[in-house]
Amino acid sequence: MRVVIAPDKFAGTLSAVEAAAAIGAGWIRRVPDAEIVEVPMSDGGPGFVDVLHAALGGELVATTVPDPYGEPVPAAVLVVGATAYVETAQAVGLHLTPEPERRPLAGSSRGVGELLLAALDAGARRVVIGAGGTATNDGGAGLLAALGATADKPLDAGPVALGGIAAIDLAAARERLAGVELVLASDVDVPLLGLLGATKTFGPQKGLSEEELLLVDGRLRELAEATDRKLADAKGAGAAGGIGYALMLLGATRTAGVDVVAEAVDLAGHLAGANLVITGEGAFDFSSRSGKVPYGVAQAATSALVPCIALAGQVLVGSREMRALGIEAAYSVVDRVGAERAFSAPAEALADLAERVARTWGR
Repeated sequence: MRVVIAPDKFAGTLSAVEAAAAIGAGWIRRVPDAEIVEVPMSDGGPGFVDVLHAALGGELVATTVPDPYGEPVPAAVLVVGATAYVETAQAVGLHLTPEPERRPLAGSSRGVGELLLAALDAGARRVVIGAGGTATNDGGAGLLAALGATADKPLDAGPVALGGIAAIDLAAARERLAGVELVLASDVDVPLLGLLGATKTFGPQKGLSEEELLLVDGRLRELAEATDRKLADAKGAGAAGGIGYALMLLGATRTAGVDVVAEAVDLAGHLAGANLVITGEGAFDFSSRSGKVPYGVAQAATSALVPCIALAGQVLVGSREMRALGIEAAYSVVDRVGAERAFSAPAEALADLAERVARTWGR
C-alpha cells in the first residue's frame, strides 16, 4: 500500500520532518512492504522555512534579529528566485521564551520587521510571511516600526505602550515596500479584535491574565482606530498576535499557510495513487479547523478520494467533530504511552503508536 505521511510539527517535541520519519518508521515495522511517502507540512508557524527549504531548495540567508524583548536571536530568510520566505516564529516565536520568562505586555514584533528588511536586502520582490506561533501580541506595531513607521507613541515597546496612540505615519514603511508583493501565510483566520480575536483566543497561551486580555485588546483597538479600523475585522488580521493586521496595512494579501506549503511540496501530486494519508500535530483540537495542517491535509485527501487519519500528541475532539474535519479517526500518543514517555521519548512513542495503528489501517 502507498501511505502518504503529512504531519505538522509536534510543538515542543518534534519537528514536522522528525514526526514524519517517526510515523514512517513505526508503520514499516508492522507493514514492511508499504510504500511510505513522507511529506512534512507547516501551517505558517514554526518550521515553515525548513519545510519549504526541503521542498524548494533555494538559499538560506542567515541574519540576526531581536527577539520579543530585544535580545539577539539567529534567524534565516529562504530566497528562491525573486521570492523570499519569512517565518515570524524565528524572530518572536513562543518557543524562544520559556513560560516563566514570558512578558507579553512588553513583547515586540520588531524582529519580524527586520526579517522583512533582510528579505528586501536579498533582492526579493515577493515576500511570503509565515505567521504563527508567536510570543507577541502587539498588533504588529513593532514590525511597522522596523520598516520606518512613526507614531505619537512607541511602536516597538509592546502593546501596553500603545495606550493613547492617536496617529501613525506609515508612509516610510510603504515606500520601503514599493513594488514588493507581500503575502500573509497564516495559520489562523481570526480577526484582530474582540471575543474571537487575536488576544482573547491566543493571549492566554502567551501568558496574559484575564485582566490583561481586556487591557491588551483595548490597546489594539486604539491601534486600529489610529490606522484602519475596518481592516481589523479581516480574516487573518489576528494572526501571530496581530502581525497579520500590520502586514495587511502594508498591502499584504492573505492565504492559508498550509495551502502555500501544500502547493510547494506538491501534496496533491503525492496523493495520486495513495491508499491512506496520515497527518498529525501536537494537539488535535477545535482550533485545527482554523487553518491548521490536519484540516488542510484532510481537505486535500478528500479531494483525492483518499481516507485520512491523524496521529497526535493529544486528541481533544470527539468523533463527530473529527469527521467534520474530514478525518476518519485520530489516535493519541499520550493515551497510548502516557504523558511522561510522550515527552521524554517523543519519536519512539510516536513510532510505537504508528505501529499499533497500522494493525487496523495497514491491511
